[in-house]
Amino acid sequence: VALEALNTIVEERLVERAAELGRHFKARLAALDSPLIRDVRGVGLLIGVDLDPARADARTACERLMTRGVLSKDTHGTVIRFAPPLVIERAEIDWAVDQVSAVLAEMERVEDRMAVS
Repeated sequence: VALEALNTIVEERLVERAAELGRHFKARLAALDSPLIRDVRGVGLLIGVDLDPARADARTACERLMTRGVLSKDTHGTVIRFAPPLVIERAEIDWAVDQVSAVLAEMERVEDRMAVS
């Protein structure tokens, strides 16, 4: 079974595909214009969005993303960690980034309302 799994990875060029789609995913996330984001880093499809802890909580962001159909994991309270399957499609990545953008915008609005109060 292990050999067949390795053969599939090689035959379907999943490593190269992960590298290519990871670059696209990371670039799309890095292009988000949100003051909540400190950094976007990762290799292949394993990507983390580092949030400013003074302004946002990664767990809250992950919970909000889950309600929109995007599964992610908070790490160290400040990082939204993404680890999509190797067979993810570019359109699915683009949709996920749109959800991240919407969640961060919601969190910014909440932060703004709290600052006014």
